[in-house]
Amino acid sequence: MSIATERGDHGQTSLPGGARVSKADLRVEAYGTIDELISILGLARSFCSKAEICDLTKTIQRELFTVGSAVADDPRDRKQRTAVNDEMVNRLTNEVHRLESTDGILADWSLPGEDRASAAYDLARTVCRRAERLSVRLAEEGGLADPNVLRYLNRLSDLLWLFGRLIELNQNVDSTLRDASNPGPRWSRAW
Repeated sequence: MSIATERGDHGQTSLPGGARVSKADLRVEAYGTIDELISILGLARSFCSKAEICDLTKTIQRELFTVGSAVADDPRDRKQRTAVNDEMVNRLTNEVHRLESTDGILADWSLPGEDRASAAYDLARTVCRRAERLSVRLAEEGGLADPNVLRYLNRLSDLLWLFGRLIELNQNVDSTLRDASNPGPRWSRAW
């Protein structure tokens, strides 16, 4: 069987359960953005030399297949749904709290690009936020069955921001946005 089925040549694709929808459908856009995030995390991981971050990133990539499947599930379909469980969200939350307590984690907005691996994680964070925004729109339209999807993506974007800062801290890289020539309020939270 070939992956070139030609069934999508006219802009339609199949959802789990067999329903055909436009490839421009909000649901397809949301799970497609999660797919993009999985790939960008692979790029970030390939640049990263910190084993702890790489291992957790690989776990997250695998979990994102579950998240994408939960987004692809149509709530009107009565079949068993893919679930993003509380344990997945709680593990991310615990990692966020653990990394936030690291001495020297940046207490300002960061300016991406001082380090290739941290910049890749910053890019992953922005794609994660886009996936979250699309999933919120889907939820607002009644098209998202699993509320843990939103919790997972929100927590993940925070964690990805912290990965970038931890990489910079370990590399002694200063990526602070504010300095003597660019004063302003300091913030420490991811967007």
